[in-house]
Amino acid sequence: MWGEIEPPVKTSEDKLPDEPPIVSVSQAESSCVSSMVEAVARSGCPVKSQQIGEAELTPEQRREELLHQYRSRPLVFLERYHVCVHLCTFSHVSSDPRAQHYSKVIQRRATGCTNRTRIRNQRYAALRALQKEGQYFSEEQMRVREPLLYEQYIGQYLTDEESARGGLAHLLLNSYQERLIQNRLQEEQEREEGAQEEDEDEEEGGEYDRVQLNEWAPTAQEKALLREEFISQMHRRFLDGKDKDFNYSEVDENPEYDNLDIVSRDAEDKYFDEDEEEEDEDEDEESMTE
Repeated sequence: MWGEIEPPVKTSEDKLPDEPPIVSVSQAESSCVSSMVEAVARSGCPVKSQQIGEAELTPEQRREELLHQYRSRPLVFLERYHVCVHLCTFSHVSSDPRAQHYSKVIQRRATGCTNRTRIRNQRYAALRALQKEGQYFSEEQMRVREPLLYEQYIGQYLTDEESARGGLAHLLLNSYQERLIQNRLQEEQEREEGAQEEDEDEEEGGEYDRVQLNEWAPTAQEKALLREEFISQMHRRFLDGKDKDFNYSEVDENPEYDNLDIVSRDAEDKYFDEDEEEEDEDEDEESMTE
């Protein structure tokens, strides 16, 4: 009707702007979340309390349970499985002190892994260089460093002819170095025998088993395998930093070893893969004490 002011027609443009949307867990779910859930599911970590005799969860059930835990209690999920999580999937709870704590734990682990990988790679490069040089990993020098290990794998099975042949010929029994080796070997053998006797106090037939082992005479092929195992053990000791008289700072802090050509990456990896799980367990214990 004329003279009356009609109320304005409301349009979508006239509405007050909505508050910034709260990032929900469902919006955070992405390929990153799927990847994280899959990693936890495959890790073998228990995901649900089960009664004795209850059937194990199938892989699909594990994934469903983990996804439910992530959606319903993300901070508990982060605390429980932080070894396998991806930080990007917890941005919606990043202001919580617990999330910040485990974020620091994860970042420290990543930094530590990077440093360990760098040091291991440099030591492996140094090992290859020392192998090429020939002296440090010669049979004579390895025997000097680890006389008991050498005796267990090689020395006790050498014939008189084999002992006098090759690089060991110049190691005379009355030499100063040889006396040091023999003294150290005797000390290490006494310590090991003492430890074995303590273990065998609770077992029957320990002495008989030791006599049987001492009477074992390996074939030439078995001797070759024992020698290879001894060399492998010495390589691992070097990579693990257990060569007491070696100055590892000359390798670990030397950028020149970053540029050495590593011939076989697969050969390098075989030395390192077995240690990763132990290191993760140690880091979990440290994070629980913080």
